[in-house]
Amino acid sequence: MTFKRVVSHEIFGHRLVSRSKSPVISIVLFSLLIFFMFAYSIISNMSLQSAAFNVLPISFTISTQRNMIVEGDSENDQFHRGIRRKLPENEIFRSDELTEKFHGRVQEFFNHKCEVQFFMTWISTESFGAREILAVESVFKAHPHGCLMILSRTLDSAQGHMILKPLLDRGFKVQAVTPDLPFLLNNTPAEAWFNDIKSGEKDPGGIPLAQNLSNLMRLAALYKYGGVYLDTDFIVLKSFKGLKNTIGAQSINSAKNWTRLNNAVLVFDKNHPLLYKFIEEFALTFDGNKWGYNGPYMVSRVVHRVEGRPGYNFTILPPVAFYPVDWIKIVSLFKVPSQQADPKWFEAKLQELNEKSYGLHLWNKQSSKLMVEEGSAMGKLLSEHCVLCNQIYSS
Repeated sequence: MTFKRVVSHEIFGHRLVSRSKSPVISIVLFSLLIFFMFAYSIISNMSLQSAAFNVLPISFTISTQRNMIVEGDSENDQFHRGIRRKLPENEIFRSDELTEKFHGRVQEFFNHKCEVQFFMTWISTESFGAREILAVESVFKAHPHGCLMILSRTLDSAQGHMILKPLLDRGFKVQAVTPDLPFLLNNTPAEAWFNDIKSGEKDPGGIPLAQNLSNLMRLAALYKYGGVYLDTDFIVLKSFKGLKNTIGAQSINSAKNWTRLNNAVLVFDKNHPLLYKFIEEFALTFDGNKWGYNGPYMVSRVVHRVEGRPGYNFTILPPVAFYPVDWIKIVSLFKVPSQQADPKWFEAKLQELNEKSYGLHLWNKQSSKLMVEEGSAMGKLLSEHCVLCNQIYSS
């Protein structure tokens, strides 16, 4: 037994001599052992902290991408907040003194003796350009005693007044009014749709919301007040006085049957049932990710279903009435005909436009960046159908 207590033991590769034989050496070696164990513990903790520090940015990035989701958020709340982030900061949603006065201003304006009452919409935050002014001028060239209301908060301002002042100074009846969409959509099938869009319950989609709000606003304004709606890239060539409850075909087939309608020009009485159907279809089938789905394609779908049914009284005019030149060929009207081009076609097209067309849609999506060349068909048309006739060749 005494022998075993004297014999040394192997611990961590070191020989520890019995304390009874070497007490000082034993104490030193024991201290070294404690030191190594302590150092190992510190290094391990530092490694864990370093690992946690490296993971933290990843965790933070995930939280940021989820819009800093807090505990207790439901998936529904997260979805709606995501939709609200997609909504533009659009003035069209704001209610103030201007929107409260909307209906009264409309009634007062159209209380004048109007040859025809026209509507345009302008939801852009930018002001009218030269081309839009020429479109407005063409309305009054064909209707000196007509009344044009532009539904626009942007133009219902001091700057907007200055833009329209040259026309007002010549006695033309034109006014920009901030629209009240909740009022326009009240008691229509699109009232709930608008509330859902505004609150974030419905996804507005990838198409600019202003475009789809314009599609809806024109329908609601005509349903509430009646009249003529025109896009701001439409040049009026002759009077609309004889038109009633009319929509135009954009294209026809070989049998002369329409294949697609368009909503750039609409002529309808107040409370017309077809307008109600348009508004209903807009709200029920809205898709904010397909261009034209809530506009030209929507009116085409509805008319295809109701055409010929009793209770719907309306006329479909052929393309030559409002869309005599399609969006592919519109570019040619802005340019001077080349020497190789047939001059007879040029003259024939101008004659057709002046004799058979109520107006010409410029398809701004394709032509907005084109300049009107002197000597072009477009230059000639604009010169003949303007009243101020400024900036024709810079439009």
